[in-house]
Amino acid sequence: KDFWNAENVFRRSMDEREGAETFVFYEGPPTANGLPHAGHVLGRVIKDFVGRYKTMQGYQVLRKGGWDTHGLPVELEVEKQLGISGKQEIEEYGVEKFIEKCKESVFNYEKEWREFTESIGYWLDMDDPYVTLQNRYIESVWYILSDLHKRDLLSKGHRVTPYCPSCQTTLSSHEVAQGYEDVKDLSATAKFKVKGSENEFFLGWTTTPWTLPANVTLAVHSDLDYIKAKKDGEVYIVAEALAEKNLGEEYEVVSKHKGSEFKDVEYVAPFPFVKPERGHFVVEADFVNAESGTGVVHIAPAYGEDDYNLVKEHNLSFFNVVDGQGRYTEDIPPFQGRFVKDCDVDIVKYLANEGLLFHKEKYEHSYPHCWRCDSPLLYYAIESWFIKTTELKDQFLENNQQVDWHPSHI
Repeated sequence: KDFWNAENVFRRSMDEREGAETFVFYEGPPTANGLPHAGHVLGRVIKDFVGRYKTMQGYQVLRKGGWDTHGLPVELEVEKQLGISGKQEIEEYGVEKFIEKCKESVFNYEKEWREFTESIGYWLDMDDPYVTLQNRYIESVWYILSDLHKRDLLSKGHRVTPYCPSCQTTLSSHEVAQGYEDVKDLSATAKFKVKGSENEFFLGWTTTPWTLPANVTLAVHSDLDYIKAKKDGEVYIVAEALAEKNLGEEYEVVSKHKGSEFKDVEYVAPFPFVKPERGHFVVEADFVNAESGTGVVHIAPAYGEDDYNLVKEHNLSFFNVVDGQGRYTEDIPPFQGRFVKDCDVDIVKYLANEGLLFHKEKYEHSYPHCWRCDSPLLYYAIESWFIKTTELKDQFLENNQQVDWHPSHI
Protein backbone atom coordinates (compact mmCIF):
# COMPACT_ATOMS: atom_id res chain seq x y z
CA LYS A 1 0.00 0.00 0.00
CA ASP A 2 2.82 2.41 0.90
CA PHE A 3 4.58 1.68 -2.41
CA TRP A 4 1.37 2.21 -4.40
CA ASN A 5 0.78 5.53 -2.64
CA ALA A 6 4.40 6.72 -2.95
CA GLU A 7 4.55 5.92 -6.65
CA ASN A 8 0.94 7.04 -7.30
CA VAL A 9 0.44 3.71 -9.09
CA PHE A 10 -3.38 3.79 -9.24
CA ARG A 11 -3.47 7.28 -10.80
CA ARG A 12 -0.76 6.30 -13.30
CA SER A 13 -2.73 3.18 -14.30
CA MET A 14 -5.41 5.57 -15.57
CA ASP A 15 -3.21 8.45 -16.85
CA GLU A 16 -0.94 6.16 -18.88
CA ARG A 17 -3.98 4.89 -20.81
CA GLU A 18 -5.01 8.43 -21.83
CA GLY A 19 -6.46 8.29 -25.36
CA ALA A 20 -7.10 4.55 -25.21
CA GLU A 21 -10.59 3.09 -25.49
CA THR A 22 -12.41 3.47 -22.17
CA PHE A 23 -13.95 0.71 -20.12
CA VAL A 24 -16.65 2.47 -18.12
CA PHE A 25 -16.69 1.70 -14.42
CA TYR A 26 -18.92 3.36 -11.84
CA GLU A 27 -18.93 1.77 -8.40
CA GLY A 28 -22.37 0.57 -7.37
CA PRO A 29 -22.37 2.93 -4.41
CA PRO A 30 -22.47 1.83 -0.77
CA THR A 31 -24.80 3.51 1.71
CA ALA A 32 -22.74 6.34 3.15
CA ASN A 33 -24.14 6.26 6.69
CA GLY A 34 -23.52 2.56 7.34
CA LEU A 35 -20.28 0.75 8.18
CA PRO A 36 -18.63 -1.64 5.71
CA HIS A 37 -18.93 -5.33 6.50
CA ALA A 38 -17.62 -8.67 5.27
CA GLY A 39 -20.25 -8.86 2.53
CA HIS A 40 -18.75 -5.80 0.85
CA VAL A 41 -15.34 -7.50 0.56
CA LEU A 42 -16.43 -10.15 -1.94
CA GLY A 43 -18.21 -7.73 -4.28
CA ARG A 44 -15.35 -5.25 -4.21
CA VAL A 45 -12.67 -7.89 -4.81
CA ILE A 46 -14.56 -9.07 -7.93
CA LYS A 47 -14.99 -5.49 -9.15
CA ASP A 48 -11.30 -4.75 -8.55
CA PHE A 49 -10.32 -7.88 -10.46
CA VAL A 50 -12.38 -6.77 -13.50
CA GLY A 51 -10.94 -3.22 -13.41
CA ARG A 52 -7.35 -4.48 -13.29
CA TYR A 53 -7.97 -7.06 -16.01
CA LYS A 54 -9.45 -4.50 -18.43
CA THR A 55 -6.55 -2.12 -17.67
CA MET A 56 -4.06 -4.89 -18.55
CA GLN A 57 -5.96 -5.39 -21.82
CA GLY A 58 -5.14 -1.78 -22.72
CA TYR A 59 -8.36 0.02 -21.79
CA GLN A 60 -8.48 3.21 -19.76
CA VAL A 61 -10.54 2.32 -16.69
CA LEU A 62 -11.60 5.41 -14.74
CA ARG A 63 -12.82 3.71 -11.59
CA LYS A 64 -15.22 6.30 -10.19
CA GLY A 65 -16.43 5.87 -6.64
CA GLY A 66 -19.88 6.87 -5.44
CA TRP A 67 -22.01 7.35 -2.33
CA ASP A 68 -25.58 6.24 -2.03
CA THR A 69 -27.21 8.80 0.27
CA HIS A 70 -30.74 7.53 -0.36
CA GLY A 71 -33.64 8.43 1.87
CA LEU A 72 -35.07 6.00 4.39
CA PRO A 73 -31.97 4.45 6.07
CA VAL A 74 -30.55 7.94 6.52
CA GLU A 75 -33.84 9.34 7.81
CA LEU A 76 -34.24 6.51 10.34
CA GLU A 77 -30.73 7.07 11.68
CA VAL A 78 -31.42 10.80 12.13
CA GLU A 79 -34.83 10.10 13.71
CA LYS A 80 -33.02 8.00 16.34
CA GLN A 81 -30.51 10.81 16.99
CA LEU A 82 -33.32 13.36 17.41
CA GLY A 83 -35.61 11.05 19.41
CA ILE A 84 -38.50 11.42 16.97
CA SER A 85 -40.43 8.94 14.82
CA GLY A 86 -42.60 9.09 11.72
CA LYS A 87 -43.60 11.62 9.11
CA GLN A 88 -45.77 13.72 11.42
CA GLU A 89 -43.00 14.30 13.98
CA ILE A 90 -40.53 15.11 11.18
CA GLU A 91 -42.91 17.79 9.91
CA GLU A 92 -43.30 19.18 13.44
CA TYR A 93 -39.48 19.31 13.79
CA GLY A 94 -39.25 21.08 10.40
CA VAL A 95 -38.66 19.42 7.03
CA GLU A 96 -35.76 21.68 5.93
CA LYS A 97 -34.04 21.35 9.33
CA PHE A 98 -34.47 17.59 9.13
CA ILE A 99 -33.02 17.46 5.59
CA GLU A 100 -29.95 19.41 6.73
CA LYS A 101 -29.46 16.97 9.63
CA CYS A 102 -29.68 14.09 7.14
CA LYS A 103 -27.08 15.69 4.87
CA GLU A 104 -24.75 16.15 7.86
CA SER A 105 -25.15 12.50 8.86
CA VAL A 106 -24.55 10.74 5.55
CA PHE A 107 -20.75 10.89 5.62
CA ASN A 108 -20.38 9.74 9.23
CA TYR A 109 -18.38 6.70 8.18
CA GLU A 110 -16.44 8.03 5.19
CA LYS A 111 -13.09 7.60 7.02
CA GLU A 112 -13.89 3.95 7.81
CA TRP A 113 -14.87 3.32 4.18
CA ARG A 114 -11.59 4.82 2.93
CA GLU A 115 -9.54 2.69 5.33
CA PHE A 116 -11.54 -0.42 4.40
CA THR A 117 -11.12 0.26 0.66
CA GLU A 118 -7.35 0.69 0.97
CA SER A 119 -6.89 -2.28 3.31
CA ILE A 120 -8.30 -4.74 0.73
CA GLY A 121 -6.26 -3.16 -2.09
CA TYR A 122 -9.34 -1.95 -3.97
CA TRP A 123 -8.36 0.75 -6.48
CA LEU A 124 -11.15 3.32 -6.60
CA ASP A 125 -11.22 7.08 -7.19
CA MET A 126 -12.84 8.29 -3.98
CA ASP A 127 -11.59 11.90 -4.33
CA ASP A 128 -14.14 12.80 -7.01
CA PRO A 129 -17.14 10.58 -6.27
CA TYR A 130 -20.67 10.91 -7.56
CA VAL A 131 -23.10 11.49 -4.69
CA THR A 132 -26.79 10.77 -5.08
CA LEU A 133 -27.87 13.82 -3.03
CA GLN A 134 -26.05 16.28 -5.31
CA ASN A 135 -28.28 18.31 -7.60
CA ARG A 136 -26.29 17.40 -10.71
CA TYR A 137 -26.87 13.70 -9.95
CA ILE A 138 -30.57 14.28 -9.25
CA GLU A 139 -30.88 16.29 -12.48
CA SER A 140 -29.35 13.39 -14.42
CA VAL A 141 -32.16 11.16 -13.11
CA TRP A 142 -34.76 13.77 -14.11
CA TYR A 143 -33.14 13.90 -17.56
CA ILE A 144 -33.52 10.13 -17.95
CA LEU A 145 -37.17 10.29 -16.82
CA SER A 146 -37.78 13.18 -19.22
CA ASP A 147 -36.30 11.17 -22.08
CA LEU A 148 -38.45 8.15 -21.20
CA HIS A 149 -41.51 10.42 -21.12
CA LYS A 150 -40.72 11.80 -24.59
CA ARG A 151 -40.53 8.21 -25.84
CA ASP A 152 -43.93 7.46 -24.25
CA LEU A 153 -42.35 4.92 -21.89
CA LEU A 154 -43.72 6.40 -18.64
CA SER A 155 -47.18 5.59 -17.33
CA LYS A 156 -49.04 6.29 -14.10
CA GLY A 157 -50.83 3.53 -12.24
CA HIS A 158 -51.10 1.59 -9.00
CA ARG A 159 -49.17 -1.30 -7.59
CA VAL A 160 -50.30 -3.28 -4.57
CA THR A 161 -47.33 -3.50 -2.29
CA PRO A 162 -46.58 -4.11 1.42
CA TYR A 163 -46.79 -0.71 3.11
CA CYS A 164 -45.84 0.47 6.59
CA PRO A 165 -48.34 3.08 7.78
CA SER A 166 -45.94 4.24 10.51
CA CYS A 167 -42.82 4.74 8.34
CA GLN A 168 -45.22 5.64 5.48
CA THR A 169 -43.17 3.76 2.94
CA THR A 170 -43.38 0.57 0.91
CA LEU A 171 -41.22 -2.45 1.71
CA SER A 172 -39.42 -4.84 -0.61
CA SER A 173 -40.12 -8.57 -0.41
CA HIS A 174 -36.85 -9.30 1.42
CA GLU A 175 -37.70 -6.60 3.99
CA VAL A 176 -41.15 -8.13 4.51
CA ALA A 177 -39.53 -11.53 5.11
CA GLN A 178 -37.67 -10.08 8.11
CA GLY A 179 -40.78 -9.14 10.06
CA TYR A 180 -43.34 -11.97 10.29
CA GLU A 181 -45.00 -12.47 13.69
CA ASP A 182 -47.62 -14.98 14.89
CA VAL A 183 -50.77 -13.06 15.80
CA LYS A 184 -54.43 -13.78 16.52
CA ASP A 185 -56.75 -11.92 14.16
CA LEU A 186 -60.50 -11.81 13.67
CA SER A 187 -62.07 -13.30 10.54
CA ALA A 188 -65.65 -12.68 9.48
CA THR A 189 -68.22 -14.24 7.17
CA ALA A 190 -70.46 -11.40 6.00
CA LYS A 191 -73.90 -11.51 4.34
CA PHE A 192 -74.22 -9.73 0.98
CA LYS A 193 -77.94 -9.40 0.18
CA VAL A 194 -78.98 -10.27 -3.38
CA LYS A 195 -80.55 -7.11 -4.77
CA GLY A 196 -84.35 -7.32 -5.00
CA SER A 197 -84.60 -10.48 -2.90
CA GLU A 198 -86.33 -10.86 0.46
CA ASN A 199 -83.92 -13.14 2.28
CA GLU A 200 -81.21 -14.33 -0.15
CA PHE A 201 -77.52 -13.68 0.62
CA PHE A 202 -74.09 -14.43 -0.78
CA LEU A 203 -71.77 -15.46 2.06
CA GLY A 204 -68.33 -13.88 1.77
CA TRP A 205 -65.46 -14.78 4.11
CA THR A 206 -62.56 -12.44 4.84
CA THR A 207 -59.51 -12.50 7.11
CA THR A 208 -59.32 -8.69 6.86
CA PRO A 209 -62.68 -7.32 8.06
CA TRP A 210 -61.25 -3.79 7.85
CA THR A 211 -61.42 -4.04 4.03
CA LEU A 212 -65.21 -4.68 4.00
CA PRO A 213 -66.23 -0.97 3.92
CA ALA A 214 -64.33 -0.76 0.60
CA ASN A 215 -66.10 -3.72 -1.03
CA VAL A 216 -66.54 -3.21 -4.78
CA THR A 217 -67.45 -6.71 -6.03
CA LEU A 218 -67.80 -10.41 -5.15
CA ALA A 219 -65.91 -13.05 -7.11
CA VAL A 220 -66.94 -16.63 -7.92
CA HIS A 221 -65.30 -19.31 -10.07
CA SER A 222 -67.27 -19.95 -13.24
CA ASP A 223 -66.84 -23.77 -13.14
CA LEU A 224 -67.26 -24.26 -9.38
CA ASP A 225 -70.43 -25.92 -8.06
CA TYR A 226 -72.53 -23.69 -5.80
CA ILE A 227 -75.78 -24.19 -3.94
CA LYS A 228 -78.55 -22.04 -2.59
CA ALA A 229 -79.19 -23.42 0.89
CA LYS A 230 -82.01 -22.56 3.28
CA LYS A 231 -81.18 -22.25 6.98
CA ASP A 232 -83.07 -20.46 9.76
CA GLY A 233 -85.43 -18.78 7.29
CA GLU A 234 -82.70 -17.32 5.06
CA VAL A 235 -81.17 -18.56 1.80
CA TYR A 236 -77.38 -18.57 1.48
CA ILE A 237 -75.22 -18.94 -1.63
CA VAL A 238 -71.98 -20.87 -1.00
CA ALA A 239 -69.70 -23.34 -2.80
CA GLU A 240 -71.21 -26.82 -2.50
CA ALA A 241 -67.95 -28.30 -1.18
CA LEU A 242 -67.85 -25.72 1.63
CA ALA A 243 -71.54 -25.78 2.57
CA GLU A 244 -71.30 -28.10 5.59
CA LYS A 245 -68.21 -26.31 6.89
CA ASN A 246 -70.08 -23.00 6.86
CA LEU A 247 -73.70 -24.01 7.48
CA GLY A 248 -73.31 -27.07 9.66
CA GLU A 249 -75.38 -30.22 8.98
CA GLU A 250 -78.83 -28.63 9.27
CA TYR A 251 -79.71 -26.91 5.99
CA GLU A 252 -81.96 -27.52 2.99
CA VAL A 253 -80.60 -27.40 -0.56
CA VAL A 254 -82.92 -25.16 -2.58
CA SER A 255 -81.04 -25.36 -5.91
CA LYS A 256 -77.64 -26.13 -7.48
CA HIS A 257 -75.72 -23.79 -9.79
CA LYS A 258 -72.45 -23.25 -11.60
CA GLY A 259 -70.58 -20.12 -10.59
CA SER A 260 -71.12 -18.70 -14.10
CA GLU A 261 -74.86 -18.45 -13.39
CA PHE A 262 -74.20 -15.72 -10.80
CA LYS A 263 -72.22 -13.53 -13.17
CA ASP A 264 -73.49 -9.90 -13.05
CA VAL A 265 -75.98 -10.62 -10.24
CA GLU A 266 -76.30 -7.39 -8.24
CA TYR A 267 -76.11 -7.30 -4.46
CA VAL A 268 -76.28 -4.77 -1.62
CA ALA A 269 -72.89 -4.18 0.03
CA PRO A 270 -72.93 -4.54 3.84
CA PHE A 271 -71.46 -1.05 4.29
CA PRO A 272 -73.39 1.76 2.58
CA PHE A 273 -70.69 4.44 2.64
CA VAL A 274 -69.00 3.92 -0.75
CA LYS A 275 -71.20 3.83 -3.84
CA PRO A 276 -69.03 2.85 -6.82
CA GLU A 277 -70.12 3.97 -10.29
CA ARG A 278 -69.37 0.46 -11.51
CA GLY A 279 -69.50 -2.27 -8.89
CA HIS A 280 -71.58 -4.30 -6.40
CA PHE A 281 -72.29 -7.09 -8.85
CA VAL A 282 -70.71 -10.55 -9.10
CA VAL A 283 -67.74 -11.25 -11.40
CA GLU A 284 -65.83 -14.41 -12.28
CA ALA A 285 -62.22 -15.03 -11.21
CA ASP A 286 -59.90 -18.01 -11.71
CA PHE A 287 -58.22 -17.60 -8.31
CA VAL A 288 -61.44 -18.46 -6.43
CA ASN A 289 -61.42 -22.04 -5.08
CA ALA A 290 -63.28 -24.33 -2.69
CA GLU A 291 -60.35 -24.97 -0.34
CA SER A 292 -61.27 -22.36 2.28
CA GLY A 293 -63.83 -19.69 3.01
CA THR A 294 -67.16 -19.88 1.20
CA GLY A 295 -66.21 -19.98 -2.49
CA VAL A 296 -67.37 -16.36 -2.72
CA VAL A 297 -64.53 -13.85 -2.38
CA HIS A 298 -65.03 -10.27 -1.19
CA ILE A 299 -63.01 -7.86 -3.33
CA ALA A 300 -61.76 -4.41 -2.28
CA PRO A 301 -59.85 -2.63 -5.05
CA ALA A 302 -56.81 -1.26 -3.19
CA TYR A 303 -55.73 -3.90 -0.65
CA GLY A 304 -54.62 -6.98 -2.52
CA GLU A 305 -52.89 -7.83 -5.78
CA ASP A 306 -55.60 -10.25 -6.96
CA ASP A 307 -58.26 -7.72 -6.00
CA TYR A 308 -56.58 -4.86 -7.86
CA ASN A 309 -55.96 -6.92 -11.01
CA LEU A 310 -59.58 -8.14 -11.02
CA VAL A 311 -60.89 -4.58 -10.65
CA LYS A 312 -58.75 -3.49 -13.62
CA GLU A 313 -59.78 -6.52 -15.70
CA HIS A 314 -63.50 -5.79 -15.25
CA ASN A 315 -63.16 -2.01 -15.40
CA LEU A 316 -64.69 -1.65 -11.93
CA SER A 317 -64.49 1.56 -9.89
CA PHE A 318 -61.19 2.07 -8.09
CA PHE A 319 -61.22 3.81 -4.72
CA ASN A 320 -59.19 3.81 -1.53
CA VAL A 321 -60.72 4.57 1.87
CA VAL A 322 -57.43 4.41 3.82
CA ASP A 323 -54.93 7.28 4.11
CA GLY A 324 -51.12 7.16 4.20
CA GLN A 325 -51.12 6.59 7.96
CA GLY A 326 -53.32 3.50 7.62
CA ARG A 327 -56.41 5.29 8.93
CA TYR A 328 -59.91 5.42 7.47
CA THR A 329 -60.64 8.57 5.48
CA GLU A 330 -63.80 10.70 5.74
CA ASP A 331 -65.41 8.26 3.25
CA ILE A 332 -66.08 5.92 6.22
CA PRO A 333 -67.64 8.26 8.85
CA PRO A 334 -68.07 5.77 11.77
CA PHE A 335 -64.35 4.86 11.72
CA GLN A 336 -62.78 8.03 10.28
CA GLY A 337 -59.27 8.72 11.59
CA ARG A 338 -58.77 5.28 13.19
CA PHE A 339 -56.03 2.81 12.28
CA VAL A 340 -57.75 0.15 10.19
CA LYS A 341 -56.29 -2.94 11.89
CA ASP A 342 -57.62 -1.64 15.21
CA CYS A 343 -61.17 -1.56 13.79
CA ASP A 344 -61.71 -5.27 13.01
CA VAL A 345 -63.75 -5.85 16.19
CA ASP A 346 -65.90 -2.75 15.58
CA ILE A 347 -66.41 -3.73 11.93
CA VAL A 348 -67.72 -7.11 13.09
CA LYS A 349 -69.96 -5.41 15.70
CA TYR A 350 -71.35 -3.14 12.98
CA LEU A 351 -72.19 -6.16 10.81
CA ALA A 352 -73.86 -7.89 13.76
CA ASN A 353 -75.99 -4.82 14.56
CA GLU A 354 -77.12 -4.64 10.94
CA GLY A 355 -77.98 -8.35 10.84
CA LEU A 356 -75.25 -8.94 8.26
CA LEU A 357 -72.79 -11.04 10.26
CA PHE A 358 -73.06 -14.77 9.61
CA HIS A 359 -70.01 -15.95 11.56
CA LYS A 360 -66.86 -14.68 13.23
CA GLU A 361 -63.85 -16.40 14.77
CA LYS A 362 -60.32 -15.72 15.95
CA TYR A 363 -57.58 -17.45 14.06
CA GLU A 364 -53.82 -17.57 14.52
CA HIS A 365 -51.59 -16.87 11.58
CA SER A 366 -48.23 -15.38 10.62
CA TYR A 367 -48.62 -11.71 9.67
CA PRO A 368 -45.95 -9.36 8.27
CA HIS A 369 -44.81 -6.49 10.51
CA CYS A 370 -42.37 -3.70 9.71
CA TRP A 371 -38.85 -4.81 10.66
CA ARG A 372 -37.99 -1.21 11.53
CA CYS A 373 -40.88 -0.13 13.76
CA ASP A 374 -42.91 -3.33 14.35
CA SER A 375 -46.12 -1.84 12.91
CA PRO A 376 -48.46 -4.31 11.13
CA LEU A 377 -48.07 -3.91 7.37
CA LEU A 378 -50.98 -3.22 5.03
CA TYR A 379 -51.19 -4.44 1.46
CA TYR A 380 -51.96 -1.20 -0.23
CA ALA A 381 -52.31 0.13 -3.79
CA ILE A 382 -49.70 2.86 -4.07
CA GLU A 383 -50.01 5.32 -6.95
CA SER A 384 -46.71 5.22 -8.83
CA TRP A 385 -45.00 5.96 -12.11
CA PHE A 386 -43.94 2.93 -14.14
CA ILE A 387 -41.41 2.50 -16.94
CA LYS A 388 -42.81 0.32 -19.74
CA THR A 389 -39.80 -1.99 -19.87
CA THR A 390 -41.83 -4.68 -21.66
CA GLU A 391 -41.88 -2.47 -24.78
CA LEU A 392 -38.08 -2.77 -24.93
CA LYS A 393 -38.01 -6.50 -24.22
CA ASP A 394 -36.78 -7.49 -27.71
CA GLN A 395 -33.96 -4.95 -27.52
CA PHE A 396 -32.92 -6.22 -24.07
CA LEU A 397 -32.85 -9.82 -25.30
CA GLU A 398 -30.87 -8.87 -28.40
CA ASN A 399 -28.29 -6.99 -26.31
CA ASN A 400 -28.09 -9.89 -23.86
CA GLN A 401 -27.01 -12.19 -26.65
CA GLN A 402 -23.88 -10.06 -27.10
CA VAL A 403 -22.80 -10.57 -23.48
CA ASP A 404 -20.69 -13.53 -22.41
CA TRP A 405 -22.52 -14.53 -19.22
CA HIS A 406 -20.88 -16.47 -16.37
CA PRO A 407 -22.38 -18.82 -15.29
CA SER A 408 -23.93 -19.40 -18.71
CA HIS A 409 -27.41 -20.31 -17.36
CA ILE A 410 -27.87 -16.68 -16.23
